[in-house]
Amino acid sequence: MKNIVFYFVLGILFVTNLQAQNQEIDTTNVVGLSEVIVIGKSDLKNRKQVKPLSTIDNYLEESTKVTMIKRGNYAWEASMNNMLSERLSVTIDGMQIFGACTDKMDPVTSYVDVSNLSEVEITSGQQGSENGATIGGSIDLKIQKNGFKKEEFNAGVDLGFETNSNARIISSEVNYSNSKFFTNVDGIYRKSDNYSAGNDEEILFSQFEKYNISGVAGIKTGKNGAIIGSVIYDKATDVGYPALPMDVSLAEALIASLSYEVDSVNAYINKWETKVYANSITHIMDDTKRPDVPIHMDMPGWSDTYGFYSKVYAKKENHNLLFNFNGYYNKSLAEMTMYSNDPNENSMFMLTWPDVRTVYSGIYGEDEITLAKNKALKFSGRFGFQHATIADEFGLNSLRIFYPDLEDTDSRFIFNLSSEYKINIKKASLLFNVGYGERAPSVTEAYGFYLYNSFDNYDYIGNPYLKNEKSLEFNTSINRSTSKLKIGAEASFFYISDYIIGKTDPELTQMTIGADGVRVYTALDYATLFNTSLSARYKLFPGWTLNGFMGYSVGKDNNSNNLPLISPFTYKAGVQFKKNLFDAEINVNGAGEQKKYSSYFGENKTDAYAILNVNASYSFYLNNQKIYLKAGIENLLDEYYSTYADWNNIPRMGRNFFINVSYTIR
Repeated sequence: MKNIVFYFVLGILFVTNLQAQNQEIDTTNVVGLSEVIVIGKSDLKNRKQVKPLSTIDNYLEESTKVTMIKRGNYAWEASMNNMLSERLSVTIDGMQIFGACTDKMDPVTSYVDVSNLSEVEITSGQQGSENGATIGGSIDLKIQKNGFKKEEFNAGVDLGFETNSNARIISSEVNYSNSKFFTNVDGIYRKSDNYSAGNDEEILFSQFEKYNISGVAGIKTGKNGAIIGSVIYDKATDVGYPALPMDVSLAEALIASLSYEVDSVNAYINKWETKVYANSITHIMDDTKRPDVPIHMDMPGWSDTYGFYSKVYAKKENHNLLFNFNGYYNKSLAEMTMYSNDPNENSMFMLTWPDVRTVYSGIYGEDEITLAKNKALKFSGRFGFQHATIADEFGLNSLRIFYPDLEDTDSRFIFNLSSEYKINIKKASLLFNVGYGERAPSVTEAYGFYLYNSFDNYDYIGNPYLKNEKSLEFNTSINRSTSKLKIGAEASFFYISDYIIGKTDPELTQMTIGADGVRVYTALDYATLFNTSLSARYKLFPGWTLNGFMGYSVGKDNNSNNLPLISPFTYKAGVQFKKNLFDAEINVNGAGEQKKYSSYFGENKTDAYAILNVNASYSFYLNNQKIYLKAGIENLLDEYYSTYADWNNIPRMGRNFFINVSYTIR
């Protein structure tokens, strides 16, 4: 089966490439280093996603630029260009938000849901530095806003069920708008039991329960001005993480913002938007449901962020300009209490994040210059200043065990620069990009105190003397498009100096029972990452479409050792049929054997796999009512497999039947 699928993918890409040689190309659409995933529920029948009620993690996994690191069935961590969250800028509608878990069990994406969002904007490398400093790129989750329009009201209910894990999903929304006021209110509830891998193997501690509610409202303050406010409340409980030694009893977030927008300020300024925001996160790790725990631990964490940004969009002659002045204040605190099994012994307490207060302010500028009808040049840059303070004296003294002369403050400047050239030449659109970026160490990398990593079985200690990580990147892409064919190829290379990674210190003793030792974050001289991909979409004949994708990556340190969590050769392919209100699809995705793994960081070989999926959907219209049905089978052949991105080789879900029903009234 794996060989058949592999050659099927190669065949699709080969055929579509041959067809490209004989087609006239429409080059008016130049594709850059960004991708937009549409999520809004206003037009379900046109969505390419397999399941309309998928989690945001599933939507992101549909992207050709993003892979997801899985520690369970909930709250996956996004990776872009084979770089994890520390090297990415992940925001919600331009707002900075930071998880409260030292073990990355609550990435930013876990605190929103599809009911909140209209789209996700994914931008690779330094082109993604608009909202914050980055090395690998950015993910901005755009909140759904109805906007000001003629008077309109609609409401909807969405239901979903999945046989594997017995997942139940219910979502509802109410939207109203007129020329002076709009509001969107929505909510979603998810509950999932343990899922089963291939061959009906139950994966214990993979359950979760979550609900999310949000509201957005806007009011006109004049001909061109408007005030818009939003609030999101997200709460997950009883979340299992089968790849980790602990679960989560509570992950809770409150996210609020208020913005003022003005359109057509003058002849040059098209739009000016200023926003203030605040968010608060509480995260509590829990091991009380695990059997045979050698020592019980409580591990709560808190993260509070207050920030602002002011964006100006302007145009003068052939210059399209964007300026973004932003800043935030973040407080990150996490603690751990170990309870002895002997009642006569005292409990042990430590601060794993020592109440770190981070203040950042920066300015971003972008100028896209139209050189000719078929040529454009874009320059962008960000300059920022960051100041961090260790506010807790106990936490500071704990770190001074390893760093006796450690000061309680740290200040640093951060730079990001990018230049891009786009050109349409007859049958192709081409893009060339060069960028330089920096990032400061994360709270964990700088100030983490005895954080256990179950992937390599080591305790980790931060290093407050780390330098900024620096990246020099080169990107190129080529795209061809006709009425029948779209084909594109991309490649990127990152040379990252002062690359932050953990190294074993044999003189230190581990804290965690059973751990192999202690690693301290340090900086390699450099590391290199190379990524390349090829994608194609071909309209075979009316109603029938072929899709294909291939990707390959290599990551090495300065001693030519493999970096951890680097994707092997991956591929996707599918055939879609669409006629009127009906569409159906059969697709396959898979990967080759992971041979270039990092055993030093706990990785091992993962086998090649190929997964077959089928789905179909149909829409009904009754006057002003709409019913949308979608059903399908994932992992049709019930393959037992895990990927390089599955923490501790946790197996993925086996055969899964799903059905989604959406009802909308206007």
